[in-house]
Parts: sequence; structure tokens; C-alpha cells
Amino acid sequence: MSTRGIMFLKQWIANNVPENATADVISIDELTHKLIADAKAIGIKRVEIDEDVDSLYRTILDAIVRFGPGLTE
Repeated sequence: MSTRGIMFLKQWIANNVPENATADVISIDELTHKLIADAKAIGIKRVEIDEDVDSLYRTILDAIVRFGPGLTE
């Protein structure tokens, strides 16, 4: 397990998934590509993130659905 990968993922979601994000395939795909590019830019390989989550798509979808406007943790 990569602590660096999961910490990056959590912080990235907090900073980059807007409250008004929609849970559609295109939006989630775009966010996933941005996440991977941002990780690569700071030297984090995708495998460091992938080993901590089953699916980046589902992780971002969960973040949108669970923490959308008006929802609490």
C-alpha cells in the first residue's frame, strides 16, 4: 500500500472535485485523466494510487455522490 498515493488521492479529490460536479461518465473520465496527469507531474505513478482503490472511476463517483451539495459526511 502506498501512503503517498492515497494521501495524494484524498487531497486531490478535496481540491479538484467541485461541489457542483455531475456524476456523468464524461465528467468523471475528465476528472480521472486530470488526476493521473497531476499525479504524474509530481512524480506519483498511477500504480501507487491504483493499489489503494478498486477503481478511480468509482472513487471519484463516490466523492461526487456522497459529498455533493447539501450532503454531509
